[in-house]
Amino acid sequence: MKAHTSETQATITPQRALEFLKDGNIRFINNLRVNRNLLQQANETRDGQWPFATIVSCIDSRTSSELIFDQGLGDIFSVRIAGTVVNTDVVGSLEFACRLAGSKLIVVLGHSGCGAIKGACDHVEMGSLTDLLSKIQPAVYEEDQTRDPAARNSHNSAFVENVTDLNVRRSVKTIVNRSLILEQLIEDGKLAVIGAKHDLATGQVQFFEDTWMTDRDSLHTVARADRRPAVAKAASPRPSNPRERSVVIPNGKAGDAQVVPA
Repeated sequence: MKAHTSETQATITPQRALEFLKDGNIRFINNLRVNRNLLQQANETRDGQWPFATIVSCIDSRTSSELIFDQGLGDIFSVRIAGTVVNTDVVGSLEFACRLAGSKLIVVLGHSGCGAIKGACDHVEMGSLTDLLSKIQPAVYEEDQTRDPAARNSHNSAFVENVTDLNVRRSVKTIVNRSLILEQLIEDGKLAVIGAKHDLATGQVQFFEDTWMTDRDSLHTVARADRRPAVAKAASPRPSNPRERSVVIPNGKAGDAQVVPA
């Protein structure tokens, strides 16, 4: 299978780009894959690249977008950051991918059992990780299904998965709300954005159809929707001593973080 060219990229619509990814994920979960000559694709893309989609996903080693969507060299851009959070650098990368390189679709991809989400649920603080996890905290406080404060931590898998879904949806909105360039591409029908979640156990990717933005109407329905207010009584407990902080232990299980003196 040959790599995409500027001509083939130009014929792909945002909806078709989404279908390519869905088809690829079906192949992945059935342990199938398209026969590709990767060396040939490397040679074909040495002077340029024309990816049809851009995936914003976590750095987790089990969530390689090229693998779970069965794509080859030059097919997709991959923007990876712990917790699938969005900052200025991520938005700038997306503007390059879509406005300059012609990508037709942005997928914000979370995943089950995310260590960064667990760290945010446990209010972990450690070096520069503290700032990154703070970007997930709004989703932690927005989660209003778990009423028992004692259950609002990484030991409660349902709570973690709820926060993951909320974080994906917030990241979808953040991308568009922070970029007039991407917003205009969506309004012009040249770009679509959607949230999704990868199940590590099954390999299946669930697309959040209610986050699909592909024109002016859907843009304003999704990106401009009012956020649900956080429920104060369900706020996650923090360490009682303000001088205490959490650190991540070597095995990466944030739920087992230890509280130590600052």
